Parts: sequence; structure tokens; C-alpha cells
Amino acid sequence: MNRRYTAPMAWMIGIDEAGYGPNLGPLVVAASAWWVEEKNAECGVRNAEFHSNTAVLAAAGRRRSAKTCLYRRLAKIVSRAACDKKLAIADSKQLYKPGLGLRQLERGVLVGFHGSGTLPANWSTLMARHAPPHPFYADYDCELPIDTTREEIADLSTRFHAACGFAEVKLADLRVRLVYPQEFNDLTTHFGNKASALSHVSIGLLRETMQMTLGLRPGLVRVVCDKHGGRNRYAALLQHHFPDVWIDTLAESGPASRYAWGPPESRVDICFRVKGEAELPVALASMTAKYHRELAMRAFNAFWWSRIPELRPTAGYPGDSRRFKAGIVALQKELEIDDNCLWRWR
Repeated sequence: MNRRYTAPMAWMIGIDEAGYGPNLGPLVVAASAWWVEEKNAECGVRNAEFHSNTAVLAAAGRRRSAKTCLYRRLAKIVSRAACDKKLAIADSKQLYKPGLGLRQLERGVLVGFHGSGTLPANWSTLMARHAPPHPFYADYDCELPIDTTREEIADLSTRFHAACGFAEVKLADLRVRLVYPQEFNDLTTHFGNKASALSHVSIGLLRETMQMTLGLRPGLVRVVCDKHGGRNRYAALLQHHFPDVWIDTLAESGPASRYAWGPPESRVDICFRVKGEAELPVALASMTAKYHRELAMRAFNAFWWSRIPELRPTAGYPGDSRRFKAGIVALQKELEIDDNCLWRWR
């Protein structure tokens, strides 16, 4: 039967990470979830073909993507590049360079938290659910924001909220998962490699995010994740985290891998793609992950610097991380800090 149905676009979720490569500090994975109205939008998909016709499903997905591009909807307030007049939401690598400050990252992330219902006043509030019981973080705190003002965040938040209302868009959730070295080492040992560990953390965060969003409002779900290392196949990982549904594989290739499950009215479509940050939900997730990673490294460096003032801070990446570790080895032994709590082996 050639039956067409109408439905709103519903949820758009983006997931990305920061800190995949370093030896020191946490891996951070973040998700941003957006509710996007698309009233009376015909998906143009035959109900009987929805589960089996990959070409038709892909074409429908492209039409929905064109109609629900958040950069287009929020063009009056959001910029794809660093900007003083608008809110920059882009790949964190475009907005943050060491030594240039956190302002562009901070504006987007804190406005995002404000838009989703929270605005942390300090490090301890922001990290309350994420800081581990390691001595590096126990006594650290700082006021937020660091490189902008609460007045600027409040003004941008007001403008952002108004633009979202006009565009029939709502940022419903910003969610973060920090994986510190000991857990990272355990995960890579259990799953065999870094890419698999990252995939399990990311898909676990997706499941958690979907439980929250679909609990608020059922509907279609479109998910975009940046690719995990060189992995092209994610079906088994998705099936592990979503055991109650059958995962349909739509495409698996270098540029993108796509999967879907569920009935037409609540279909979940997920794409792991190269340069996923080109889509706004992934870009905000990238910024959120990077912001948390940078703040965690500030706390980490402050712990060691307070005890070894001549020690230069580190971003934790290979090469420089070995210089830093050599500089703290005596104090680390004196404080009886186990290497497994400090150093990521892969």
C-alpha cells in the first residue's frame, strides 16, 4: 500500500569527543539533544518499504536534513566561526587554540547549559557529577566563566532563547561523560583497543540521552556521531547497547556508516560520519567535550604546579606528556599515586 504519513522531525542528537589521543587527563564525550519542529512535513516514505528500501530511506533522510538544518534555522544568532556579535557553534578545533583563551568555547557551552536549564557558577558545580576521587581535583575550584562575563552569557542566552523560539527549536539537553585514566585503561583492556572503548562510551551516552529525551517527548530521532578512529562497522556495538530492537544496516563506508531501527513514527536514524562537526548538534557536543577537558587539565596542572612551581603545564598529549611525567615522578612516588590512576597506556 502506498501510504504516506506526516510527522514532525522531533529529536536531533549530536555526539563527539575530546581527549582521545592524550596520555594524561580524561577522555570526554558529550551529547547535545535538540527538539526540532517540522509541522506537517511529509517524509515521503512508503510505510511498507520503510524497513527494507535503503535508497528510499536515505532520500527521505536527506530531505529531512535539508529542512531541519539548525545552522539555517538559527542563522540570526549562530555563527559557524569565531564571532563577537553572534554565538559561535563549530568544531572546537576552530574555536580554541592553546594560549588564546576559552572565550569562544565558553560562550557557546555556557549558553547551551543555560538554554537546557542550568548555568554553573563554578568548577565544582559544573564537575560535581564528573570529578573522580583523585587528589589532582579534590581541592580545586574556580569561578565560571573564565574568559567572558556572566552578563555576556545572560545577554547571549536571552537572544539564543528568542531565536530558538522563533525557529521552533529547543536545546533540551547537554550531557557529558568523563573517562579518567584508570577507567580508560580498564575499558581499553576489556574491549581490546581505544576505538572500541570510545565507541562503547559514546553509544552508552547516546542511550542515556535518548532515555531522557524520549521520556520527555516521543518522536523520530536523528543522531550524528563523529567517526571513532578508523572504524566503519558499528552494528554489533549498537545491537549490544540496544538489545531490544533489530538494527538495520543502511551503509558502511569510509565517509559514513548509517543504521536505523524502530517503526516509522519513532524511527531512529544514526550516522557515524567523517567531519560530523559540520552539523550543529555535533559541533556543540565537540565544544562541550573540549571545554570540560580543558577545565579538567587546568585542575590537574594546578595540583602539580602548586607543589612544583617550576614545572610547565601540559595538555597531556604524547611527547610533552612524557616530559611532564618525568618532572613529577619523585613527587608522584612520595604521594603514592599509582601510575594507573595517572597515565593512559594507549
